Amino acid sequence: MAAPRWARRSRGHVRGGAGGRHVTPGAPESCDRLPGLPRRERCPVRGSVGARGMVAMGTPLPLLFLPFLLLPPAAAAARAAGPGLEERLFQQVRDHFSFQTCGNETFPQRYLVSAKFWKKGFGPIFFYTGNEGDIWTFAQNSDFIFELAEEQQALVIFAEHRYYGKSLPFGLESTQLKKTHLLTVEQALADYAVLITELKQQYGAADCPVIAFGGSYGGMLSAYMRMKYPNIVAGALAASAPLLSVAGLGDPTQFFRDVTADFQKSSPGCVTAVRRAFQQIRDLCLSGAYDEISSKMATCNKISSKEDVYQLFGFARNAFTMMAMMDYPYKTDFMGHLPANPVKVGCEQILAHRDPVQGLAALVGVFYNSSGSAQCYDIYQLYQSCADPTGCGTGPDAEAWDYQVCTEINLTFNSNNVTDMFPEMPFTEAMREQYCQSKWHVRPRARWLQTNFWGGDLKSASNIIFSNGDLDPWARGGINSSLSPSLIALTVKGGAHHLDLRDRHKCATACSDHSGEVVQGLLALATSLQARSRGQQPPMQGRARGSQACLPTSCWV
Repeated sequence: MAAPRWARRSRGHVRGGAGGRHVTPGAPESCDRLPGLPRRERCPVRGSVGARGMVAMGTPLPLLFLPFLLLPPAAAAARAAGPGLEERLFQQVRDHFSFQTCGNETFPQRYLVSAKFWKKGFGPIFFYTGNEGDIWTFAQNSDFIFELAEEQQALVIFAEHRYYGKSLPFGLESTQLKKTHLLTVEQALADYAVLITELKQQYGAADCPVIAFGGSYGGMLSAYMRMKYPNIVAGALAASAPLLSVAGLGDPTQFFRDVTADFQKSSPGCVTAVRRAFQQIRDLCLSGAYDEISSKMATCNKISSKEDVYQLFGFARNAFTMMAMMDYPYKTDFMGHLPANPVKVGCEQILAHRDPVQGLAALVGVFYNSSGSAQCYDIYQLYQSCADPTGCGTGPDAEAWDYQVCTEINLTFNSNNVTDMFPEMPFTEAMREQYCQSKWHVRPRARWLQTNFWGGDLKSASNIIFSNGDLDPWARGGINSSLSPSLIALTVKGGAHHLDLRDRHKCATACSDHSGEVVQGLLALATSLQARSRGQQPPMQGRARGSQACLPTSCWV
């Protein structure tokens, strides 16, 4: 869902991972019906990170004496992100829920910290709950948090999610079979809870309130932190967090229907042209004209079978997904190099071509060939199917996400060529189970998040702002109506995927009104919590413009 997801969100991943064999969730039977049918260790072995150059892991350490490691200045200086960020490592417990000896084994969890704006001992702590990728990627694309930190004199922390980036519980072997069992939402949340507790002690910040921030999957985690650890996290901003979709709630056709709607809003003729292009490819497939498909779509290797055509469809659909998610009003390098308003640019590309298939090749090039230097598309290298129909990405991070969407995270979206513009590509729960069993030897728990994290029944939670952009195809899978005076849902008009976490000064009119609402709510929360921690009376109640529920201090509990 995210994502960045991130260097992950380049939406293709290296073959291998769990045993080396890539397993495709669906396989076509014929061109006229391309979608076809889908064809713990008790105590982990101790090891060393080795090639990563990190400290050795596997040594049991007392929980109360976990050391903090500061990377050499050159390592931190090599990165350019938010003001004053330093990269550090924390010896994190591998398994928070085991009381056996192996439960005390540790691994180096990476986090970033900036005290540049912090009023020591008094300012709040802004804690970013890292999602499925390198933590620097999120820090470099969350300027809003630093802007707010300067206003509120806050300590800023970005924590990397286990199994992603450099936070690898079993080093380079972390995504191998029998090493993935500690990759769960619950373990990640416990990591964050332990890290926050230890850092508050280290910084002398026992009375400083913690506000969690996150976008996409990270937004889910920020909400879950407030729900699961309200004693540690006082409030949360959950941006573009698809809490309902991942819990198996909602319509499986919603996502690609909303991607289609984004392109329809940009140009009504765009969707018609896209449908025509996919239909022409299907017709060429039926006639066996694979060479013509290859030529017009500029594939590096010749299309030679219905399986190749099905792969081409997934490859193309993935570009639309990424362009809709990253439809920012300015150019970005987040999850790919994209121009400002990529949906509009893509529609202009396809409409400029008389041949619809060549136009489709130009449209997907907005994402896959932003530099204009690629001579052809390697459709198997640039995109690989996985248990997330919206894409898993490339490399080890993609493997980790694939495992997560095979266990707790439910993303059984499909396109049907009726409510959306894409070829019919089903992804049923049965197909997901078959894929996950074959690749990871696991069976998904489709209802687990409803049980463990409340599904859509969140009314007993408090102090969470749910924000969604109306251009974001993930939005309808999240919370879009306020549930109580302290569970606020806000909409970013003209906003794509967690646009509100980005630099608000770049947004211009696209998100200025919403940024004001979010700032007002979070400042009210921070002010209220700080006042109460000192035994003072919180300021008077107010009401945010455009919100049905109040965002003032007296609404927060």
